[in-house]
Amino acid sequence: MPLEPEPESALQVFGDHLELARRFTADLAQFGEQLGLIGPLEASRLWSRHVINCALVGPYLRAGGRVGDVGSGAGLPGLVLAIARPDVHLVLIEPMERRTDWLLAETQRLGLTNVSVLRARAEEVAGTGALDAGRFDQVTARAVSALSKLIPLVAPLVRPEGELLFLKGARVDDEIAAASAVIRKHRVHDVEVLELGAGVVPEVTRLFRATVGGAS
Repeated sequence: MPLEPEPESALQVFGDHLELARRFTADLAQFGEQLGLIGPLEASRLWSRHVINCALVGPYLRAGGRVGDVGSGAGLPGLVLAIARPDVHLVLIEPMERRTDWLLAETQRLGLTNVSVLRARAEEVAGTGALDAGRFDQVTARAVSALSKLIPLVAPLVRPEGELLFLKGARVDDEIAAASAVIRKHRVHDVEVLELGAGVVPEVTRLFRATVGGAS
């Protein structure tokens, strides 16, 4: 499938970092299907459904923060956020060697200095040394698993009063209801769902946002 033409909203979202976003999108279109990173139809909607969709989370990252991206896969959202927010350090956490090879190679191709790549599962991270500098300020994830399974894996990686930022689908409210006991157990509070990108992307991006620990 041909690569989706760059939408006008790309400049609005990436600003001065648009050229890097173009290079990443072109690389993902060229190598993504071959490496099993994206499906055969995704190139035709790569900008709107994936790249811009992820970049909309950029404004919610804390300046100067350290962010873990669980299940980075193709670099969605990790590499996109690293491009959009060079003031934030992204640790891309991915268990599959083929995907970590891609993440490392693409980080080098793009010259990103605010990215580390870690081959591990989320539940293994505490034993890898990745948390030597302290837990993450925020953790992101996209299309990894339901909240009832994701929160127990990820909440321990976040420092007190740190945040969970998960890109979710249209049934996120059902996921929240199903995960109510897990949310209480892991002291997750101030839960909200933000709809991002109205008028920017064809379908709004739903961001599950919550704070871990510190709740009375």
